[in-house]
Amino acid sequence: MQRPWPLVFKNAQVLVCDRAGSIVDADVAVQGGHIVAMGPRLTGFEEVDCRGRWLVPGFVQTHVHLVQTLFRGLADDLVLLDWLRTRIWPLESAHDVDSTATAARLGIQELLAGGTTAVLDMATVRHTDAVFEAAEAAGLRLYCGKAQMDRPNEAGLSESTDTSMRSANDLADRWHGKGRLRYAYAPRFVPSCSDELLRATVAEARRRGCLLHTHSSENVDEVALVRELTGHDNVEHLESLGFTGPDVLLAHCVHLTDAEEEILARTGTRLLHCPSSNLKLASGVARVPELLERGVHVSLGADGAPCNNRLDAFAEMRLAALLHKPRAGATAMSARTVLGLMTREGAAALGLNAGTVEVGKLADLVLLDPRRQWTGGDPYSAVVYQLDARSVVGTWVDGERVATDGVARGMDLAALADEADAALGRVRARAGL
Repeated sequence: MQRPWPLVFKNAQVLVCDRAGSIVDADVAVQGGHIVAMGPRLTGFEEVDCRGRWLVPGFVQTHVHLVQTLFRGLADDLVLLDWLRTRIWPLESAHDVDSTATAARLGIQELLAGGTTAVLDMATVRHTDAVFEAAEAAGLRLYCGKAQMDRPNEAGLSESTDTSMRSANDLADRWHGKGRLRYAYAPRFVPSCSDELLRATVAEARRRGCLLHTHSSENVDEVALVRELTGHDNVEHLESLGFTGPDVLLAHCVHLTDAEEEILARTGTRLLHCPSSNLKLASGVARVPELLERGVHVSLGADGAPCNNRLDAFAEMRLAALLHKPRAGATAMSARTVLGLMTREGAAALGLNAGTVEVGKLADLVLLDPRRQWTGGDPYSAVVYQLDARSVVGTWVDGERVATDGVARGMDLAALADEADAALGRVRARAGL
């Protein structure tokens, strides 16, 4: 007779999200935060009835800005550099500890309720402890770093190189490796950072075994500014500083030269594709099908709420699948490819033993009810092209339930909305916006 496991998902249709795009009918047993058995007739001390439902790996979003969630709707219809200079940097500079925590909780509520179990986040220059604390309380798997900026800007949102590195290292000391939390060094982008700062983040991140996370080649004006400042294209300049490799995650990469694409492929540097943000800021469309063909590693993220205005994994998958077809053809970016980018490849970018539903993997799982938005077709296609967060029954991280039917653990939605109203009022008054 089979032993009873601590937790068993019973009678599930499992979208494995392996490279073959497998679908299996199985019970899935969880113990110690991992999937330990899959097969028929498993029993558990706790059982989740999955009959008629789909069990999928947790979504992994590899580029978000939780501190910006409070600013949703305050920076619309702007291009990147104006968006930063006139709205986002002044608003971030006006954050206090409590408003930062509120913004993080707002974002985490949306992420967990929508099936996202892990994120790579870039905070702002100050108050990053509040982001880690919010993620720890909610159970989100968080990779996060303070935004490092040592070049002066209009909002006064910068620090000296030494101050920036000291505070980043202190945060890494406090949070890296604490439960589900990891520190990731996050210089904002080349126009905000001296070469000295970029080199220092590379050295310190590699000494500590942390990821490196920045923006690159998002917008043509940014590309021109980097050339003016450095004499090089963005990725070429980063490579000259050692800021490439499998531990480096570059958001956007919309405007790359052929030589830069070759650098990404050769070095294994990760590309973080944010289709909604790139459209809303009029930045352009990254050449993702060609980059994948070239061997560049790609995963997905929503970016910040003010340039999206959602943190919805389903919306990013749908756009990532549709956006490239008019140019690259109807077979480009299949549903199986795109769901893999949001699960398996996101996990690989973060170095997580997750992203597929297989024995030995972390039990970061999402249960979907396709009957809430009825579909009779292929499950992979339905997840990518049709469903949204309304179909998410529950979200588990390490086998621990962290969201149920649209509400993340520990969240009071009405109270959170009231708290957000008050926090935004304080921030806007300080920012004069």
